[in-house]
Amino acid sequence: MYAVLDIETTGGKYNEEGITEIAIHKFDGHQVVDKFISLVNPEREIQPFVVNLTGINSKMLRTAPKFHEVAKRIVEITQDSVLVAHNAQFDYRILRTEFRRLGYNFERKTLCTVDLAKKLIPDAESHSLGKLVRSLGIPVSDRHRANGDALATLKLFKVLLSKDLDKSILNHIVRSETLGELSPRQLDIVEQMPSETGVYYMYNKEGELIFLGKSNNIKKRVNEHFIKNGERARQIQKETKKVIFEKTGSELVALLKENEELRRNKPKYAQHRRQKLFSHAVYQVMDNRGYVTLKAASHTFSKGMVTTFNSFQGARNFIHQITVENELCEKLNELAEAKNKCPESEDGCCKGAHKNGEDILDYNKRVLDALGKFSLANKNMVIVDKGRETGEYSAILIKNGVFQGFGYYDLNHQINNIHILESVITPMKGDANTTHILESYLRKKRVIKILDLNS
Repeated sequence: MYAVLDIETTGGKYNEEGITEIAIHKFDGHQVVDKFISLVNPEREIQPFVVNLTGINSKMLRTAPKFHEVAKRIVEITQDSVLVAHNAQFDYRILRTEFRRLGYNFERKTLCTVDLAKKLIPDAESHSLGKLVRSLGIPVSDRHRANGDALATLKLFKVLLSKDLDKSILNHIVRSETLGELSPRQLDIVEQMPSETGVYYMYNKEGELIFLGKSNNIKKRVNEHFIKNGERARQIQKETKKVIFEKTGSELVALLKENEELRRNKPKYAQHRRQKLFSHAVYQVMDNRGYVTLKAASHTFSKGMVTTFNSFQGARNFIHQITVENELCEKLNELAEAKNKCPESEDGCCKGAHKNGEDILDYNKRVLDALGKFSLANKNMVIVDKGRETGEYSAILIKNGVFQGFGYYDLNHQINNIHILESVITPMKGDANTTHILESYLRKKRVIKILDLNS
C-alpha cells in the first residue's frame, strides 16, 4: 500500500516551516482507495515568494484546521503504507517536524519518485515534476497546489511501476515487510486477487520471486496454483508467502510483459521455460516457374520465413486458411490430393496457377498481399488495446517489424505525438519470441485498432 502525497509549506528557515496544504492519495498499486486533502493553518507567516508560487495566502488559511486537528487523519491514512512523493526527503522531513512539535514520533518508509525516475527514465531532459510529467504527456492542473502535484506524482508513479521490469520497487517493498509465516494464508491471498487480466508474482518468505505468470483471470489462476497436484505445484504452495499482481487490461500486453519479466527475473519455478516459444514456420518458396508457394516445416532458418507456429499442424492450417480466403492454388501449396489439377479450379476458387492459367505477377502479388496481413516484417505501427481502467488504453509499439515495448495512455495527443508516445512506452527487448507472441495473437484475436505509423 502506498500513500502518495504532496505538501505546500510557508517557506522560511530550515525546520521552521509550517504546512499550508496537504494532499494524500492512498494507492493499492492499482487504484486510489482513500484520500485526504486539506488546507492547514500554519500559525505563522507565509513567505511572499510562496504566496506568488502557490496562490495560498494567510487570509485563505484563517479558518483552516490547524495541524493538530488533522494529525490523526494523516496517521490513519498513512498507516501500513509507504510514503511516495517527488523529493520524498522534503515532504517526510516536514511531516516529522510537525509531528515532533506535537510530541509524536512519526515514522514511515518512503519512496522518492525523483530517484525512481532517474533510474527508470534516465534519459529524461529533466527530473523535475513539471517537466517530467509533461514529457510523458501526463496532464497536470493546479501546479504548486498540493492536490494537483499529488495527482501528478500518482500518475508518474503508475508509469514508473509499469517501467519497473526488474521489479526493484516491489522487491524493495516486499523485502522491507515482516515476512516470516504470513497470516492469513492461501485463501486470503486468493481473495485479494482480482478476476481480471494481468501478471501475478509469487514470493517466498525471504521476499524472493519464485514464480510469475499471466492470466485473463488472476484470481482463478492463483487459486489453481494452490489446489494443483504434483511435486512442483506442492513446492510452490509450500514456499509462497505473498502474491502481488499487476493488471494489464490487455491479454496481449500480459503475454509480452510475462515474456519480458521471465527473461529478466528468471524465477526459481519458471526456469524450465523454453528459449524458443515456437517449433514450426510457414515459408514462401519460389517454384521452378516463378510462382510463390507456401510450405510448412520445422523452424530451422529465417530465409523465406513468413510467420511461426507451435506445431506443424498449426502451420498447415494457416496455409489452408490463407489459400481458401485468397483464392490461391491448393496444388501449388501442396494441399491438393490430385496430382494433375487443383480441385478448387472446378468451383472457380483457384484461378489456374497450377497449369499456368494465371499471370505469375498477379498471382504472386495476391500471395504476398495476403501474407503481409499476418507478418510484422518491416512494419511501423502501434497496436492499441484495452487499458487497466475505463478511459485508458494500452499502446504496443512496433518499429521496422521489431517490438519496442508498451505503455498506457488516456489522451489522443499522447499517441499521436511520436515523441510523447516513445516517452510513455516502457522499452523492452524485441526478438523472435516477441514477434511470435504478437503474430500469433493477431492471427486469432482482435485488438481495438492498429495505427500505421507510415501513413
